[in-house]
Formats: sequence, structure tokens, C-alpha cells
Amino acid sequence: MIEAASPRPTAAVPVHAKSEIGEWIVNAALSGHEEVDILAGICERLIGAGVSLMRASVANNLLDPTFDARGVRWLRSRGTVEEGFVRTDDASAEEDWRRSPFFRLVEGRETMLRRRLDATYCRGEFPILDGLQDEGATDYVAFALRIGQSVRLGEAEGILVSWTTDAPEGFTEAQIALLAGILPSLALAMILRTTHRAARTLITTYLGSDAAERVLAGNIVRGRAEPIWAVVWHSDLVGFTRIADTTSAADVLALLNDYAEAQVEEIESQGGHVLKFIGDGILAIFPGDDPASACKRALDAAAALRSRIKALNLRRAGSGQPVTDTHVALHLGELLYGNLGSARRLDFTVLGPAVNEAARIEALCASLEQSIIVSSAFADASGEARNRLVSLGRYAMKGVGRPQELFTLDLG
Repeated sequence: MIEAASPRPTAAVPVHAKSEIGEWIVNAALSGHEEVDILAGICERLIGAGVSLMRASVANNLLDPTFDARGVRWLRSRGTVEEGFVRTDDASAEEDWRRSPFFRLVEGRETMLRRRLDATYCRGEFPILDGLQDEGATDYVAFALRIGQSVRLGEAEGILVSWTTDAPEGFTEAQIALLAGILPSLALAMILRTTHRAARTLITTYLGSDAAERVLAGNIVRGRAEPIWAVVWHSDLVGFTRIADTTSAADVLALLNDYAEAQVEEIESQGGHVLKFIGDGILAIFPGDDPASACKRALDAAAALRSRIKALNLRRAGSGQPVTDTHVALHLGELLYGNLGSARRLDFTVLGPAVNEAARIEALCASLEQSIIVSSAFADASGEARNRLVSLGRYAMKGVGRPQELFTLDLG
């Protein structure tokens, strides 16, 4: 519902305010200004044009695995802050959203909502406006601007903007027209920033941080790869096929997520990069100019994973969920790191005999009854971390030219 605007005096705003502020917004966005800086700059210029702002807010949906939406808020007393709204099943958070002016705009497909926070205001409709009135606000206006389907990402239909004043008579009609007039420029700026953010987030989510930075820097041509030396991490879950055959699909997915999260967080905490989820397996690398440092970081991640898996299994078993373990192989070698695939469907990954050897080593974990096995190349390059390794003897591996000595991590 849009409150009908009663006749009131119109105070003039500078003739060129709309065009000047709109031009500044576009230039700021093209220059790479962050959303907090753009909103702060807009508010500064609106105040300069005679608009007595006390609060402003911009929000939009995000295409993000953990955040549902993002907001930028300017407060005259505190400046500008940004906040992300985490995806949640929290009933209280959902109730707060449903009782907000922005929800009314979205659900009602409205383009504008205005409430004068004077003696005529009926409290209780929107709790946030009750609070603003208590703080001295006299007028509130919110706008929704929707964008075309072809330029949307995910559920982001556009932006929501609100403006609050504590001027004695509220907003003038000329000021409302100015706020509405700069909305398209503000929407373009925010959508540009959101699209940029979403692109980086999505590529990082699916490729990992290091591969994502390389792709975003322009490395997207098939066959373009560089040789690197790195530790290869290859891991699998123990008895996964048996668990999958006797467990519901939902429980299997939850299990995969729990154990993947444990591994990914330990790998990344030590500077490793997860490149692939291969069924229940993980392929990761620990690159670096210093092989001894890379080996130590990989060992630290593997050791920390043992403690984390123990805690995870206690939690899952306590709630009656199936539990498992991980087998981890660590190897060091030269890899090709880059693009593989067809001209229009690429994978950014590592290739080379070292990847295959790591997989062969991991396959020996079950027969050798070891949760962690490392290669002789890894042991030779591990520097002081070599003291943490215990020999398992020499073993032949399918597809590997000659037997080699293998080691495990001494967890005692």
C-alpha cells in the first residue's frame, strides 16, 4: 500500500542536483568505488542539496552460497556500514524480514512506500519505523527498482532503497522527486558491484581461491598451463560405497558435506588449494617455492585432520548418524597447472604423473592400515618435518615404474 501524499509546500532543490548526483554515482561505480563509499557520497551530496537525511539503506539479493542478501546502511551519527544476511532457518530473522517495509515492497510488487512519522503515523505496522520515530525521524520513503530478467543473477531482481529524514516537516515533494530521480543511477552502480562480487564469489566457490585468481586474471585459454612444483593431496573416505548402499540419499549428502568441510578447512588453513571433489575424494595442492615448507604445511593439515575427524565422529555417532574416516596420500612432484578441456568447456586443474602416483599411494592406505601415507619424494623434500615420518617399507604400485619407500606420519 502506498500512502497518498497530501498537499504540502514544495521546497526547491538545486536545479542540477539530480543530474550532478546521478553523474557522480555512475563515475564512482566505474572508478571502482565500494558500495559503502558510493552511498556515503550520495548522502553527502543530498545533504548539500538541502535534504536533511538521518538514515539511508540499500539492499539487494546475492548469488552466494552462504549469504542470502547484502545491505549497506548510512547513519548520520555513525557513517556507513555493510552487512551480509546469512542464509538461515532462524524463525525470528524471517519474522523480522516479513514485518519490514522492504518485504512489503517485494511481496506487493510495489515501487514506492512512504510513511510520515508524525502525529498521524499509526505505530505497529513496521517495528523498524516505530524505532525510527522514537529516534526523532519524521518521514520515511522506500523505493524498489526491478531490473530485466536478462541481466539478473540468481534471485536478484533489483535493489531496495530507503531514506529517512528528521526535518520538522519531513521530505518535501521536490526532495522525494530527487530521491526517485537518482534511483536508476544508484541501481546501475549497485548492480554493477553486485555482479562483480557474484562473479568472483562463484568462480572462487567452484574453482578455489588460487585457480579463481588465475582465471579472473585472464587465464582462460585451453592448453595454457604452467609447470609448478607442489605437494599433491589425494584423499578418499573409508568405506563410502558400503555407507552409500545402506544410507538414505539425504544422509549420504550430509555425510559428504561434513567430511568435506573438515578436510577443506584444514587444507586451506595451511595454504593449500582444493581443486576437485571427485566423488567422495579430494584433490588438492600445496604449492610454494620452498618444498620443505609446502611439505610441512601439508603434514600439519593431515595431522590436524585426524583430531578433527575424531571430534566429528563423536558428534555424528552421538546423534545416530553414520561415521567414516579418511585416507590421505601426500606426494611431491612437478605438475602442469592450468586449463584442460574443449574450447568452450574447461577445467582448471593439475596434470602429471605426480597426480596419478598420489592416487596409487592413497589406494594402499587400506591394505597397509594407515590413514596417512607419504611418498619417498615427499619425505626427501620435507626438511625437519622428516623426523615426523616413519618408514612403511618399499612397495610396488600399479602404473609406477619401480617400487618406492613409503612413509606414514608418527602421530604418537
